[in-house]
Amino acid sequence: MRPYEMPWRPAYEGYASALWVAATLYFAGVGVAGPLPLAFAAPLAAMSVAMSIWRLNHALRILVLRASLVGRAIQAVSTTAFARWTEDPGQVFLGWGFEWQPVHSQRLYELAKIDVRRYTASPSLLRLLGYHVDPQPEAEIGMPYLHGVEPREERLYRPLQNFEGGTLLVGTTQSGKGVALANLITQAIRRGDVVIVIDPKNSRRLQRVVEQACRDYREQDTFLTFHPAFPEAGVRLDFTFNWQKPTEVASRIQSVMPPDTAGAFSAFGWDAVNVVVQGLVELEERPNLAKLTQYIEGGIEPVLEACLRRFFDATLGRDWRERPEMKKLLHDAQRGQLRRPSEAASTDLLAFVAYYEHHIRQSQRTKILDAQVRTFRHNREHYQKITANLLPVLSMLTSGDLGRTLSPEPFDVNDTRPIMNFEKIEQGGHVLYMCLDSLPDPSVATAIGALALADLAARAGMRYNLGIHRRIALFVDEVANVINQPLIEILNKGAEGGIYTTCAMQTLADLAKRLGSEAAARMVLGNLNNLIALRSKDRPTQDFIVETFGRTSIHTIRIRQGSGADTHLGDFSANQSADLAEAFEEMVPAEMLGKLPNLQYFASVSGGRIVKGRFQILVPPEESPTVRQAAA
Repeated sequence: MRPYEMPWRPAYEGYASALWVAATLYFAGVGVAGPLPLAFAAPLAAMSVAMSIWRLNHALRILVLRASLVGRAIQAVSTTAFARWTEDPGQVFLGWGFEWQPVHSQRLYELAKIDVRRYTASPSLLRLLGYHVDPQPEAEIGMPYLHGVEPREERLYRPLQNFEGGTLLVGTTQSGKGVALANLITQAIRRGDVVIVIDPKNSRRLQRVVEQACRDYREQDTFLTFHPAFPEAGVRLDFTFNWQKPTEVASRIQSVMPPDTAGAFSAFGWDAVNVVVQGLVELEERPNLAKLTQYIEGGIEPVLEACLRRFFDATLGRDWRERPEMKKLLHDAQRGQLRRPSEAASTDLLAFVAYYEHHIRQSQRTKILDAQVRTFRHNREHYQKITANLLPVLSMLTSGDLGRTLSPEPFDVNDTRPIMNFEKIEQGGHVLYMCLDSLPDPSVATAIGALALADLAARAGMRYNLGIHRRIALFVDEVANVINQPLIEILNKGAEGGIYTTCAMQTLADLAKRLGSEAAARMVLGNLNNLIALRSKDRPTQDFIVETFGRTSIHTIRIRQGSGADTHLGDFSANQSADLAEAFEEMVPAEMLGKLPNLQYFASVSGGRIVKGRFQILVPPEESPTVRQAAA
């Protein structure tokens, strides 16, 4: 059993040390004065000195622990100082702190029983003993003693390979998620990773830090930005450019569609997109969002007609229009004798489809044309109903300036913005900062984020197939806004394709609402091996965090006392006993997560190693004289 410790009390050992000092003076006095021979007095005085030092050491230990309860203030460091702390690319710097041990849990449980202010000693003692002290001001949020259960802190490092399994960053609003992301992103940029940041709410502070890191460690044109509200200031992104099979494009569009319980509408939406994509590929045209919207909303007739002309040229020869059967069908179409499924169908198309259906042998037909003809013959009214959940999404992504940004036209000489896709970003070693602008337009922001993640998941599969393993660091803030099946696939298998993900969220409930249940949310979060927990007020989220941290043995003193009188006058009895009990409790009490100061966290990293740490605010070098510097 671990020895029991109770440091939150008066330092009684100091009184004992003072008594031993008095004993030292007494034995020294009597030895010099003569009542006691010096041969006896000197050893007794020496023993008293040793006992005084031993007891003083115990008293100082208690006082140092009590003085450290003042905690640590928020610190801001220049990027120059931060660079000195992150020189090893094989290590991830997690701020300042200490490894959380069972003794720290014991101290925290004992603190819950007392008035902390009553036992907080002056931090001047710490300075006198050589400790670096910057107490947490009273005005700052959170309880300082959570970081004060250990007087000494050091720089926290963990091997980079421990973060390949993904990292979850959880914390309530304004608890420090942006600062934590800034620390981790800056290190990824310095390591030379391809960095992709998806920021639904557009944090200007985080973007400035990312830009500063690119200026410090990368070439001038490395930093790329995307913002739906300011498309002219960023790059154009083509999320349908890279694919190995045409069906991948339809799968990406399907990931953006709202889910339906039966799955029929989603499946038909996938089929509608796939038919258009296959047709465009057959015509040697590259599909994009604008073309898909045009041919799904307006009808597949132009694609089908062009494909049939191409097919007839290849199968029947150049003079296929002169065939008697074709001439007759063209004549019937002009006279209105062929059924017209839609107003967009030309007379030529009606004849071409009829010829394909009645005069082309089954062995000569192609699945691509069969699918297009099937779509062409489908009842137009019913077709519009079953694509009703697809068209709004495509319309959102192709309207106005956003349409020209997400469906870039490479031959538009008036648009000089770079056209990028994830393959070019990877090959160029770029840093892409994607602002989704979710506050004014959450629907569009969710669609863009989901489409980007679908494209990146496809790229991960491509990298895995081709054996490309250049590290891509993906950072997703407010993950509940954009999570979809492709992101889950990245969390499951992305590390094998060289994509290492860090997701940030506020509460488990946000993710559960997005995915439909808390069980589904927990299943997704189970794919993230590391957890960094800042202040959290939501009880289910707190329970999820402390479950991850595990349990430890906590000692409890139980004191029993009683008294009583016998029947005989003057007879009296009394008893008192103390029992030391041990029980397994949470490593970190759940309610303590709601008391964390800003930028402070508990973390489970490297397969269960628990640390207590704090992040620092990064500022450019020119601003460093105006901020408090952390000790280098």
